Amino acid sequence: QVQLVESGGGLVQPGGSLRLSCAASGSIFSMYAMDWYRQAPGKQRELVASIASGGSTTYADPVKGRFSISRANVKNTVYLQMNSLKPEDTAVYYCNANYYTPFGRQDYWGQGTQVTVSS
Repeated sequence: QVQLVESGGGLVQPGGSLRLSCAASGSIFSMYAMDWYRQAPGKQRELVASIASGGSTTYADPVKGRFSISRANVKNTVYLQMNSLKPEDTAVYYCNANYYTPFGRQDYWGQGTQVTVSS
């Protein structure tokens, strides 16, 4: 079992920056791949960025070059640095921890944090 708590969301002007944090507890953090998802009103939840247990990263096309995901295993925390924010980045951002078992993928979710980009 993993418990995830996101923080760092808020209201920011276009072109601004925010850093989201996701603190994990309850299991061996370093064994999990960590993802950030987002869900805008009326839209499906979408994957934004991923960081594997070994540290490799991937990004969705809309955020490439603007967002950066990182992890600090000693702090059981994953971060999402968001720069050059746009109004279309407005969404609830969710942290996800996942790993694969012989029976399939196991997922854990945080409660989400609101990011609003507006002037």
